[in-house]
Amino acid sequence: MIIGALQQFIEKNEKLKIINMYSTIKKIMPAIVAFALIGFAIAGCNSNSGDERSDTAKGDDNTLLGAGSTFVYPLFSKQFSEYNKLTGLKINYQSIGSGGGILQLTNKTVDFGDSDAPLNEEQAKNMGVPALHIPMCSGAVVVSYNLAEVKDTLKLSPEVLADIFLGKISKWNDAKIAAINAGVNLPAISIVIAHRSDGSGTTNIFTDYLAKVSEEWKIKVGKGSAVNWPAGLGGKGNEGVAGLVKQTPGAIGYIELAYAMQNKMSFAKIQNKSGHFITPNLASTSAASNITLPADSKVSLTNTEAADGYPISGFTWALIYQEQNYNKRSETKAKNLLKLLWWNIHEGQQYCEALHYAPLSPAAVTVAEAILKSATFDGKGILE
Repeated sequence: MIIGALQQFIEKNEKLKIINMYSTIKKIMPAIVAFALIGFAIAGCNSNSGDERSDTAKGDDNTLLGAGSTFVYPLFSKQFSEYNKLTGLKINYQSIGSGGGILQLTNKTVDFGDSDAPLNEEQAKNMGVPALHIPMCSGAVVVSYNLAEVKDTLKLSPEVLADIFLGKISKWNDAKIAAINAGVNLPAISIVIAHRSDGSGTTNIFTDYLAKVSEEWKIKVGKGSAVNWPAGLGGKGNEGVAGLVKQTPGAIGYIELAYAMQNKMSFAKIQNKSGHFITPNLASTSAASNITLPADSKVSLTNTEAADGYPISGFTWALIYQEQNYNKRSETKAKNLLKLLWWNIHEGQQYCEALHYAPLSPAAVTVAEAILKSATFDGKGILE
């Protein structure tokens, strides 16, 4: 940039004597040097941006950073707001999807992540050290649809649901849908599938269910936080899928119950393992989650054995490193994090029901307590 400016100056003033040109350059040299220094300063700032991000979780002890699940975002928003009123602690949670939360925790740019799916083998390996899964609550993944003629009366069986998302059933008045919806006026319009485009625990719950009830889905698509969808449009986050369904006549997609309720969206009754068509709500989600958790809390709730349980339900987990002395974090920050999560699984549970999440059972709280008490700072327990 500087050389180019000098060349232009010389070309425009080629008739000047060398000594005059030298004199002129001497006069403007301070400005050129200052300009160069500004450029170097900007470049220096840009080159350090990665380091600044890696230091994000080290900063103010009175601020915690979290990222991950959009599934739990409505509940976290309420819990963190209330906790701030009680303690003054600030919690900045980014609703970016479970996959994004896991990645940010792996990169140590947040204090905690949240995922609706336990870490898989590769994710756990990338962490490098043990990570804890603390259950926060359970919730329902509902199958929402946009049919002006059909509100809350649609029923879907496991077979029909899998065939829709496989792209095998493409019209709403298909004989298989009509057979389980006698008397319902099903329109002769195309089905538009909406699914997540990002790594998502909600996707993990939904595809885990489909893989359990459909052998074809299990073989062709499988389960996970991200899959190769046979058909459909992708939306980012629960918000993105909800938006696609709301804006597209004939659309069908899977979203967290709270998003469907808040947006006044229709959702289907799903036939469970006992043959009952179950409406997703607090009672049916609680029935599905009323199980004995293993010591590490990692368990699937889909396709429940409970006769009155909703079959597409799942836990969401806060994720933290077991050893909290890392990345130059202070012991105070570690204690603030553990106290927050302890409050979440106790007093914070009072906010679950109003937002359509199932609170942890007493047995699940006991498991969560033991997991939190295993967290350490310099090898010593953080919670007394």
